[in-house]
Amino acid sequence: MNWYYQSGKNSNVILSSRVRLARNIDGINFIPKATEADKKKVFNLMKDATLSLGYGLKFFAMKDLDNLTKSSLVEKHLISNEFANSVGSYTAVIMNDEENICIVVNEEDHIKLQIYSAGLELENLINLAVEIDENLSKCVNYSYHQKYGYLTACPTNVGTGLKASVLVHLPALAMTGNTRKLLNFVNKLGMSIRGLYAEGTEVEGDLYQISNNQTLGITEKEIIKNLNLISQKVISQEEIARSYLGKKQIELEDELYRNFGLLYNARIISEEEAVDLLSKIKLGTDLGIIKEMNDLKVMKLLIGIRSANLQKTIGKKLSGYDQNIERAKFIKQVINN
Repeated sequence: MNWYYQSGKNSNVILSSRVRLARNIDGINFIPKATEADKKKVFNLMKDATLSLGYGLKFFAMKDLDNLTKSSLVEKHLISNEFANSVGSYTAVIMNDEENICIVVNEEDHIKLQIYSAGLELENLINLAVEIDENLSKCVNYSYHQKYGYLTACPTNVGTGLKASVLVHLPALAMTGNTRKLLNFVNKLGMSIRGLYAEGTEVEGDLYQISNNQTLGITEKEIIKNLNLISQKVISQEEIARSYLGKKQIELEDELYRNFGLLYNARIISEEEAVDLLSKIKLGTDLGIIKEMNDLKVMKLLIGIRSANLQKTIGKKLSGYDQNIERAKFIKQVINN
């Protein structure tokens, strides 16, 4: 089963974890200055490395993927929208079938190694990332400075090259009006908070990404430890807010079941409305109020209602209006199964 359909540790608040290592190959111009010949060299080196790495990894040239598949990868948070729309013959993604390992080739850096998991699993993810990174370093020579560490195209990634992040679901804090206080607290601790699709994106369904800012002058273990501590604080505050809401049980059940009724009975529904309703329904599922749903159904819907994934499920391209109709049918089908 793909990682994003699973439940993990603290999945009631932490939907998923990700670690990302940015790397560049020594002796080849970094992407901002890279020629087509440079990118081709990286492309071929990584294609050859895929065969040696194992882990069930497969190499996919971006030029060979259709636009719907590219958009689907964006919706699963495996690649950025900018990378999906980039023009060039020598960009690629390397993935396994579970899609919990995804290596992006020739984006901002030559190599972006990403490991994903449901729930709060940062330690396990960094251990796997380091293992793959060490194996990959046997296939290509990294650009590394004795004083500064791993060199990257963007100065903010120099050092460890590590960006760790968690995707958090904070519906109770939103309902009690306390989200802003927590976000300000996290910001003061040197972490970035963004919307569901990273920097510059709007918040959907009370979902936020929290990630480290510092990569230089700090170890990988320290980055993971700091994000873990902040994640535990976020979990604690969300659970306090949920307990507060539970003091008015009938009113809470009424509100959550009204949201469920709207989602289940809709004949036409937009992606934005469906995500907002699912946020409340996941809360109801986590609290044991909405019995008709479980974590697997919620995650199937959160992924499946997205435009590209919905069209891939249906098996054809659809207009926006027809997507809204088919989305409503898909939602009812998942809930009933």
